[in-house]
Amino acid sequence: MNTLKVFFLMFVLTCLFLLVGDLVGGQRGMVIALAFGGIFNLVSYWFSDKIVLAMYHAKRVTEAEAPELYSIVRELTAAAELPMPALAIIPQEAPNAFATGRNHAHAVVAVTEGMMRMVNRDELKGVLAHELAHVRNYDMLIGTFAATLAAAIAFLPRMLLFFGGGDREDRSPLGPIAAIALMIIAPLVALLVRMAISRAAEYRADADGAKFAGNPLSLASALGKLDAFSKRIPMAGNEVTAHMFIVNPFAGSSFLRMFSTHPPIERRVQRLREMAFGPR
Repeated sequence: MNTLKVFFLMFVLTCLFLLVGDLVGGQRGMVIALAFGGIFNLVSYWFSDKIVLAMYHAKRVTEAEAPELYSIVRELTAAAELPMPALAIIPQEAPNAFATGRNHAHAVVAVTEGMMRMVNRDELKGVLAHELAHVRNYDMLIGTFAATLAAAIAFLPRMLLFFGGGDREDRSPLGPIAAIALMIIAPLVALLVRMAISRAAEYRADADGAKFAGNPLSLASALGKLDAFSKRIPMAGNEVTAHMFIVNPFAGSSFLRMFSTHPPIERRVQRLREMAFGPR
């Protein structure tokens, strides 16, 4: 289902690019926007995981370099009936994790150095199970695509202003004004796209991950720790990727508190406790 969503987003994005290209640069703008949209769709599908990993300087690790990490993930992939993903470590103190990749065979689970130090083994297992649930549900594909989509939406008006000014008779007199307006509106549109994609997926990954790990309370405990530390230890990165992480890595931003890409941690912890003890 999420794979179909990605192709639908590709189609919608191409239509959006054509519309904006025509408005800003006329026929020439449409041609440039179509070319950019086609390149973006191909790059996003095949290479968006590598782009996101590079953004956070994530290093893929071998079993010899991270034996405990491999041991836990190997146990969880057996429970989830998944192939073994690649594992990566992000050189940051902010405790967090995300999954990326276009399918089960090309999945990557990345964790920060800080998280490896701040949680115990059971809590780490809960976090990794959550990320593997995203992999199993193909959430990582649509989440990674949404991150690059958000960047493209924000970049498109600038590109068209620079390259897309068609002939005087072909160009709309409102083109520059429209482009400036889009520069203001685009980041909000991109954020709303990510919000719509990620919130329901987080609840589902919490529930599925708790089943894979066999203990909802471990994930609940980890979420509480990660949320508390993420507010005290800032994460260096791009806010367009916020929805990919298990907890919001940019929780200190007042703007993102207003438009959070994640459900409230308190509600997520409550649901996990209800899985363990039943509703109160």
